[in-house]
Amino acid sequence: MSYSVQPDLAPITRHLRAMFGSRLLIAAVNHLPVFEELSNGPLSIAELSNRLQLSERPAMVLFPALCAMEFLRYDEAGQLALTELGQYLTQSQQPNLSGYVGLEKDDPGVLEMVVRLQNDGPLVTDQGISFVKEGEGPSPMDDPQLARSLTLGLAGRARKLSPIVAASLTKREGHLLDVAGGTGYYTYEWLLNNPSSTATILDRPAVLAVAVDLLDELVRSGRPGTETLKDRVTFLPGDMLTDALPQTDLLLAASLFHDWPAPTCQLLANRFAAALRPGGELWVHDAFLNDALDGPLAVTDYSAQLFWGTKGRCYSRAEYRSWFRQAGLESTQEAIPTQMDYGLIRARKNS
Repeated sequence: MSYSVQPDLAPITRHLRAMFGSRLLIAAVNHLPVFEELSNGPLSIAELSNRLQLSERPAMVLFPALCAMEFLRYDEAGQLALTELGQYLTQSQQPNLSGYVGLEKDDPGVLEMVVRLQNDGPLVTDQGISFVKEGEGPSPMDDPQLARSLTLGLAGRARKLSPIVAASLTKREGHLLDVAGGTGYYTYEWLLNNPSSTATILDRPAVLAVAVDLLDELVRSGRPGTETLKDRVTFLPGDMLTDALPQTDLLLAASLFHDWPAPTCQLLANRFAAALRPGGELWVHDAFLNDALDGPLAVTDYSAQLFWGTKGRCYSRAEYRSWFRQAGLESTQEAIPTQMDYGLIRARKNS
C-alpha cells in the first residue's frame, strides 16, 4: 500500500495536545490578564510581555497560541490586538464568557501552567523537565527504565513517519548521521532506500540499547533488504551538545531542536554544520509554526506540550533558517509536508 493513502494520524495527536492549549487559554483569561491588558488597545510583544512579566519562551508559546485560537491578531504595526472574538474574553464586553472560562481556573493543570509560564518552566525541575539534560549533570535519558519507556512510547510515531521521511530525504551513496536518533527507525528506512550507504545513530547509551532491540526485531521480520542493515549502521553513544560528531554527508535532526531554547538551537546548528562534508545536507523533521508566529493551532498546542515538559517549544521555519544562516549553511525554501502536522526543511553546506 502506498504511504500516501494511509490515514494521517494527526487527529489523535491534536486531541492529545489540545489539553495544553486549553490550559494556556484559561491561564490567559484568569491568571495572566492578557485580554484585559489589550482591552485598551494594541501592544507590542515586548510591552505585553513586560506587563505580564513573561520571558521570551513563555511569551512565544502563549501569544502564538492565542492568535491561532483567533482571539489575538497582529495589526498593521505588528502589535498584538484583540480580535472581535477576543473582546468577549474581557470584562468590559457585555455579555462576555470570561466567567464561563473561569469555571476551570482552579484546575491543577491550569495552575501549574501558570507557574511554568511565570517562571519559564517548573519550579522543581525534576518534576517537569522530563527528558532533557540539565547543565553539566547527567541526562535523565541515562536511566535505562526511563529511556526505554520514552523511546518505546515514541516508537509508534517514528514507525509511522519514518518511511515517509526517508522517501523525502536525498537518495545518494554516502553516510547519514541521525542525531538523537531514538528508535533508529528513520535511519533504518533511509538505509533500505539507499542500499550502498551507511549510517550512524548518535544517542545516549540507554536509548541506543532500545534501538538495537528494534533493529533486531526488524531484521527478524524478513523484510527485503533488512539482512544487510546490521553491517551498515553504527550505534554511537554520546552527547550531541559536547562530544565530537562524525563527519557525514546527510545529518538528520528529527524532533530534536524543539526540546531546547533558542541559544542551544543555534549551538546545535553550528555543531551540525561543522559535521557536514562540503555539499552535505542538514535535514530537520519537526512541526513548524507559521513564520508570522500566529499558528497553526495544532502546532501551537504542540508547542504548549513541549513547553510543559522540555526546555524548548515549536519554532517557525524562519527561525530555523536564521540559525542555519548563522551556521554558514544555505537554506532551501522548500517545505515538505509529511504527516501528523510535521514537515521537512533542509539546508546545504557549500564549502
